[in-house]
Amino acid sequence: LEHRIVRRDGEVRHIVVRFGITKDAEGNTIKTNGANQDVTKGKRTEQALLHAEEQLRQSQKMEAVGQLAGGIAHDFNNLLTAIIGNSELALEGMGPDNPDRVFVEDIREVGERAAGLTRQILAFSRRQMLKPEVVDLNDVVRMMEPLLGRTLGEEIQIEARLAPDLKRVQVDPHQMEQVLMNLAVNARDAMPAGGLMTIETANVDLDEEYCAIHSDLESGGCVMLAVLDTGHGMDEETRSRVFEPFFTTKELGKGTGLGLSTVFGIVRQSGGGISVESEPGKGSAFRVYLPVCNAPASAGAERPIRPDMPKGAETILVVEDERQVRELVARILRRAGYTALEAGSAADVDVLLEGEDPVIDLLVTDMVLPGGRGGREIATLVRAGHPDLPVIFMSGYTQDSAVFDGSVDGNADFLEKPFSPDGLLRAVRAVLDTRAKGGS
Repeated sequence: LEHRIVRRDGEVRHIVVRFGITKDAEGNTIKTNGANQDVTKGKRTEQALLHAEEQLRQSQKMEAVGQLAGGIAHDFNNLLTAIIGNSELALEGMGPDNPDRVFVEDIREVGERAAGLTRQILAFSRRQMLKPEVVDLNDVVRMMEPLLGRTLGEEIQIEARLAPDLKRVQVDPHQMEQVLMNLAVNARDAMPAGGLMTIETANVDLDEEYCAIHSDLESGGCVMLAVLDTGHGMDEETRSRVFEPFFTTKELGKGTGLGLSTVFGIVRQSGGGISVESEPGKGSAFRVYLPVCNAPASAGAERPIRPDMPKGAETILVVEDERQVRELVARILRRAGYTALEAGSAADVDVLLEGEDPVIDLLVTDMVLPGGRGGREIATLVRAGHPDLPVIFMSGYTQDSAVFDGSVDGNADFLEKPFSPDGLLRAVRAVLDTRAKGGS
């Protein structure tokens, strides 16, 4: 028999009792013998192993779904780039009294909403473009507090417990604002009758035992950002699925199920981990752990806003395999005064360069191209005859870590799909003006 006992000091132990019975010739019991064995250590090891196996299965499932979602988002972003871009060009040619204008505006609005959904999918699949800075998470919380108060409503009391000596982390501050907002909204939804939401920050040291239970965390010094609520809590089954995309316990039409999966993706892409503790009727606690960064805090640079769409006269090579996107980019550039050369693949670029060597001032290329040669290979190919040629890489998704870890050379920039005509022209002008001034 196996059972639990509680010792006088309150510690729970697991005991296995083994016993035998000795009977006489008439079948009467004349003796019993047995032994108690403490198997607590083995029991805990077994439970930890089962938990680790479940965590691994969950992690592998999330990774597979993330890869699928990222691939879909890549193709979807190409379509959205064409939809949003062409609708904006169409609106430019329509007067305010044109009866068809409202339909084109609806097309653009729906395209932008779809782009927002795609960004959430990319965040979950950890394929979005991050712009990391060295920041103090206390500053992020303080800047968000007024907005959180307006968003959550008067029924939710917000309490901030911020560590005064909080260490810095290297994250995209705008993405961390999204993390905090999504966790706060999730806490609000768990407290329909009102309650207390607590935001905490702290410097913590994660030990190996804790990280063994939470497989996505690494031991060592971290900065913790926690959001706690006094809501209805979650059972074990809900808690195990809480970060899955499109999983939601809300009514139909009340949520997409992407809020917490977006949080998961941003935190993991930022090099951190997240844990959740919750029981029915006892609220929930989401804790984000991010590695400490000892570099000085980043100085936020403000970009000047130009009222007019920038124009130019340079020659730009556009490499994009999706015909609608390629033609859209070339059309936008030509309308702004540029000369646009088009290529749909590396083979097309080869043909272009084999002829009379064209004058090229800028290369704009998609990162993911057919035929095994992507954007980086295109850049190397064109730069063979045009050293130090500036490059703008376009993509809505890529598995090329060189783009996302910032290791692309200083003479290159990145344009995330879907983009607007104005966004394209500003990016092009910024890169060309930087080269004209002798920058890298």
